[in-house]
Formats: sequence, C-alpha cells, structure tokens
Amino acid sequence: MAANQTSLNIVDARCPLPGHDFEQQATSDIVETKDFDYSKRSQWLRAAVLGANDGLVSIGSLMMGVGAVKQDVKAMILTGCAGLVAGASSMAIGEFVSVQSQLDIELAQIKRNKRRRDSEEVPEDEEGEKANLPSPTQASAASAIAFALGASVPVLAASFIAQYKLRLGVVVGAVTLALMAFGWLGAVLGKAPTVKSSLRVLIGGWFAMAITFGLTKLIGSTGL
Repeated sequence: MAANQTSLNIVDARCPLPGHDFEQQATSDIVETKDFDYSKRSQWLRAAVLGANDGLVSIGSLMMGVGAVKQDVKAMILTGCAGLVAGASSMAIGEFVSVQSQLDIELAQIKRNKRRRDSEEVPEDEEGEKANLPSPTQASAASAIAFALGASVPVLAASFIAQYKLRLGVVVGAVTLALMAFGWLGAVLGKAPTVKSSLRVLIGGWFAMAITFGLTKLIGSTGL
C-alpha cells in the first residue's frame, strides 16, 4: 500500500493537474495585459490630455482677452479660430519634434546595448525593445486633434451669443465644465485622484483666463 501511494505521488509530481497550469497562465496573462495597457496608454494619453487642456485654456483665455477690450462677437470668434489653427499646428510640430528626439535617443541606446550584448554573447530581444518605443506621428496627431477639440469649446460657446456680458459668462461657464471633464477623464485613465486632479486643472484654467482678461483690460484702458 505504501509503495502504491509513493508511485501515485511520483505520477502527480511528473504530471501536474492541467487546472494549475491554466490558473498560472491566466494570472500571467492578466499581469502582462495590465502592464501592456499602462505602457502603451501613456504615450498617447499624455499628448491627448495635455493638448486638450492647452487648447481649452489658451483659446479660452485668448478670447477673454479680446473680449476685455472689444465687444464685437466677430472679433472674438475670428480670434478663437485663428488661435485654434495656429495652436493645433504648433502642438503637432512641437510634439513630433519632442517625441522624435526621444526616439532617436532610445534607438541609439538600443544600438549600444546590442553591441555590448554581441561582445558578451548575451541573448538579445531587440524587436521587443523597439515595440515599446514611442511613435512621433501618433503623438503629434493626438496632440493636434486634442488641442483642436479643446479649443472648439470656447469658440462654439461664443458663436451664438450676441449680448456681450452674457457671451463672456457663457464662455467662462463652458470652459469651466470642459476643464472639470478633462481633469476627471485624465485622472480616471491615469488612475489618479479624480477630485484633486479636476480641481488642479480648473483652478489653473481660471487663473489663466483671469490674468489674460485683467492685463488686456488694463493695457486697453491705458490707450497703448
């Protein structure tokens, strides 16, 4: 009987149950999936969130600055549209140059690592390293599109309001709601505290619009 029990234990050790392998593989797949999601997401998420916030705050502040000295709705809308096109182009070019520079540095590092591994006869995974590199085109497009979407909020908000003071209030209100939404979305996707992130983005946007409005009003009142 003892000999039979021993032989069964040996069989169990040599032939593990399929369920255990399946559970270990599933756990490994979950960990790899989570790592993949965050590493891949960070490239375009950073460009998209920053682009949307920049478009919203800069164009909203620009329109508030123009509205401080001009009550004409046409002037505000033209200013907003010009800022949207210029800002989206600038963001796209700047993001492309920035990410391309980072890509060049990382490619050079991969080549140095390859030479070192070749000299030491160490197995290499060059394709895996290149797969995790950032994409300049993807980051550039995400940044430009996000900037345009953010900038369109104050432009559309001011387009249908003829009364001057009401128009300014609607622009501030629309920008406020969009800032809270962008701050919340960035916090959720990045697994950060939502309230703190939303308040930080909101206060920063208010501060930028208030400074632009106040300084432009001051400059316009002095006749410069």
